[in-house]
Amino acid sequence: MGSNVINLSVSLRSAELPVWNTCDGPDLSPELRIRGLSEEVQSIAVFALNPFEPGCSFTTWIAWNLSPSPLIPEGIPPQGVVTAPVNAVQGTNDYGSIGWRGPCPPGGETHRCIFKVYGLDAMLDLAPGAGKHDLIGAMRGHVLGFGDTAATYSR
Repeated sequence: MGSNVINLSVSLRSAELPVWNTCDGPDLSPELRIRGLSEEVQSIAVFALNPFEPGCSFTTWIAWNLSPSPLIPEGIPPQGVVTAPVNAVQGTNDYGSIGWRGPCPPGGETHRCIFKVYGLDAMLDLAPGAGKHDLIGAMRGHVLGFGDTAATYSR
C-alpha cells in the first residue's frame, strides 16, 4: 500500500463479540461501522483474521464488492454472491467454507478477531469463493483507504 492511503476508522458494537457472532450462537457476521470513506471509494473489502488459530493469518471471513457505506450490517448470509442485507461477494475462509465463521475458542480461553477493511477505487472482478491470496492480488493497486479493529470472545 502506498503512503497516500486514507486512514479509515473501523469499529464494532463493542470490544467483545456478542454470542450471536460466534459458534455458541447463530454465528452471524458482525456489524462493522466505517468512517472516513472518500467519494473516490467504489467498493469495500473486508478480511477477518483469528491469530489464535494455526497459521499466522488464519482468515475467518473475506468479502468484497460491498457498497461504500458507513455501515456493514450484521448477518450477511454465508453464500458466494449476496444481495441482501447488502450486495457483496464472499470468498472461501481458511476453514474451507464461504462467509463468516466466528470464534470458537476452547473452554477457558479467549480468542481475538481482527477486522481489516479496505476502501477500493473499483469493483473487483473476482469469482465468488475465491481465496484470500486471490483477493489480495485483485486489490493490488486499488487500495484508497485502510482501517482495522479487533474484538475478543471468551468461553
